[in-house]
Amino acid sequence: MPPLVLAAIAAISLSLALLAWAVLAGPDGAHRRTVDNLRRGLGEAVAAGPDERATVPSTLQSAGRRLTPRSAVARLDRLLSRAGRPAAWPLERLLVAKVVLPLVTGVLGLLFVSASPGTTSVVMFAVVTGVAYFVPELLLHSRGQERSDAIKLELADTLDQMTIAVEAGLGFDSAVARAGRNGKGPLAEELVRTLQDIQMGQSRRQAYDALAKRTDVPDLRRFIRAVIQADTYGIAIADVLRTQAGEMRLKRRQRAEEKAMQIPVKVIFPLMLFILPVLFIVLLGPAVMDIVAAFS
Repeated sequence: MPPLVLAAIAAISLSLALLAWAVLAGPDGAHRRTVDNLRRGLGEAVAAGPDERATVPSTLQSAGRRLTPRSAVARLDRLLSRAGRPAAWPLERLLVAKVVLPLVTGVLGLLFVSASPGTTSVVMFAVVTGVAYFVPELLLHSRGQERSDAIKLELADTLDQMTIAVEAGLGFDSAVARAGRNGKGPLAEELVRTLQDIQMGQSRRQAYDALAKRTDVPDLRRFIRAVIQADTYGIAIADVLRTQAGEMRLKRRQRAEEKAMQIPVKVIFPLMLFILPVLFIVLLGPAVMDIVAAFS
């Protein structure tokens, strides 16, 4: 069977698997119960909103929880935390997806192997099934990487805002609240959540450590460590913020310069594989045809 047909069948299998995930996996039951508790007492029209969807069947939830190893569940929860816990991707949906996706892809792969047996078909079946099993991790990793990059980009400007607020006379917590309220993006959301953790009774050190663990951004972790040390040893927080903001701006400029220097290296391979051969054909093709016609 031609490779293009195999690739098309593999793409169709993945598409059907993703469709099965989208159809079978709705919001988890805990999320629905939380929303119902928050809406209780607000009236019948609000309690029965039009945006409520069917939840994941309890059978699929229990099957996903039983068939997924604890290490995989912990890894998914960690990736979810790094990705900001999107409302559309609750943990129960991901556990169901890790059961449904390989199952659907495996059935389609068996049909494909039985229709055209061979080594290539078996290898394609194994690869596509393995990729389908790790699709939730891949999606969460990509989402978390994008979120981490956004936090790195916003960190320097947010520290500048906090520095200005502290130098104007506000306390550090008030400066963090102002930066979280006025900012947009994942960093502002994380700052607001950190303040909420402090208001709920956590110590400042525990809330900041949880922030560093959730985001998993080295620059933010370094800033949090500096803030904790300043709080412990009584160092002026304005000096710490000013120093950290300058370092973050310098690192952001260095990262931009590094990416700019990587562009020529990344362009070499597409240039050699796609652009130069076509250019040679366009330029040398007529000359070769004339030479062949002259000697023939």
